[in-house]
Amino acid sequence: MGTGTILLIAVGLAMDSLAVSVSGGIVMRPFRWGQSLRLAVTMGLFQGGMTLLGWALGVGFSSYITAYDHWIAFLLLTFLGGKMIYESFGGDEEAVSSFSLKTLVTLGVATSIDALAVGVSMAFLKTGIGLPALLIGLVTFVLSLAGVCGGYHFGRIKGVNVELVGGIILIAIGVKILVEHLSA
Repeated sequence: MGTGTILLIAVGLAMDSLAVSVSGGIVMRPFRWGQSLRLAVTMGLFQGGMTLLGWALGVGFSSYITAYDHWIAFLLLTFLGGKMIYESFGGDEEAVSSFSLKTLVTLGVATSIDALAVGVSMAFLKTGIGLPALLIGLVTFVLSLAGVCGGYHFGRIKGVNVELVGGIILIAIGVKILVEHLSA
């Protein structure tokens, strides 16, 4: 598998992480580089790590992973998105935008389940995993960091209920993942 193909796969896998990062940037007040880097590093590590894990699992467990991955991602993202929407109307103050370890890990898992399946497929193709996992992680990191920065600037627009927008984005990503897998 060539580097160009791997980069295209990396960009495709990073799209959910990018959208989640935009949501994180939207609700971030004030902008903090530390939180932005934590989110981007988490997304990159999970995308690259899950690709590696999928490759290691190989052929034996692929049917179990692909049978349920879309439901897990849908439920996690819908829960977090619903929580953000609830908080946008003055609900619980522990926001998804807190960038807590629990929130970051949940988002990392929810957005990287497809990477696990990609890793399994790379094992089927007898593709080496070092370069693909590294590139997938790096591309996801860069796009996620750009997403946080872009989302932050969007969130500064007056009159926009940013937590509501962020929650809707997370739920939309979950629905998109579910629909894509169920219609395939």
